[in-house]
Amino acid sequence: MAAIDASSALVELDAAPRARRAWARRLGLYIPAGMVVFVMVACFIGPLVLPIPAPVGGNVLESSLPSFSPGHLLGTDPNGNDILSRILHGGRASLIVTISVNVIGLALGGLLGALSAYIGGAVDTVIMRLLDVLIAFPSLVLTLAVAQSLGPSLTNTILALAFFSIPAVARVSRAATLSLRELPFMTAAQLAGTPWWRMLLRHIAPNIAPQLITFAMLGMGIVIVIEGALSFLGLGIPAPNPSWGNMISEGQASLSATPDLVIWPSAALFISVLAFNLLGEALRTQWSVR
Repeated sequence: MAAIDASSALVELDAAPRARRAWARRLGLYIPAGMVVFVMVACFIGPLVLPIPAPVGGNVLESSLPSFSPGHLLGTDPNGNDILSRILHGGRASLIVTISVNVIGLALGGLLGALSAYIGGAVDTVIMRLLDVLIAFPSLVLTLAVAQSLGPSLTNTILALAFFSIPAVARVSRAATLSLRELPFMTAAQLAGTPWWRMLLRHIAPNIAPQLITFAMLGMGIVIVIEGALSFLGLGIPAPNPSWGNMISEGQASLSATPDLVIWPSAALFISVLAFNLLGEALRTQWSVR
């Protein structure tokens, strides 16, 4: 009887650390997920419900107001535009670019990588060699060149960034599909005569989705930074339409006199990148435990 009680006590002692680790993992997932939701809600819903003016066409008589001025929580820029309004609308533009780029990359890159690994042979060799050529070039330099040739606009920024996101996603998709290809359930489905498109949709896509989603979350932060860099250089979203990058670019001219013009969009950029990176790491940890 004493041995049974001692064994039960050991099980309870072992269960407590496991419960704490599970709680810590959930907390590590919920906090960045909440940050991402907050950024999304603030940028997409905030301008619709908050009593803030339009991001352009401000009153020049209210130009360069400091933060926490009446009616302008974060102040105004030299053109009299409300900084909070421009940050929220600029965040919406940055998030539209980021989400669009990752959706295109996941769809095309995921499909290419899965097809390459599933079919194999010459198809795999041709697809991967073409993607290797793209990866071999410095993607940021080529993105700048493509953005310069297409011209600054929201659509062109999405196309330029999406084009160079496809190879990286394809390699992740291919590696994940290769690990599935020889598993018993895949062999059984092939012997049952399942067509290739059904294999991709029903058996491969659901099993490689966790790796691709995790990679996409980590890629979100990278795309936001690159989009900000393009806008900073005048190759992304064109002024006067706001984006965090062109807001920082406009504010650097008067950084010493009005640092708020750079601090607030930089803080928004930092929080968004941090939120997506933390969420990607949390998802990777969560799925690796499973």
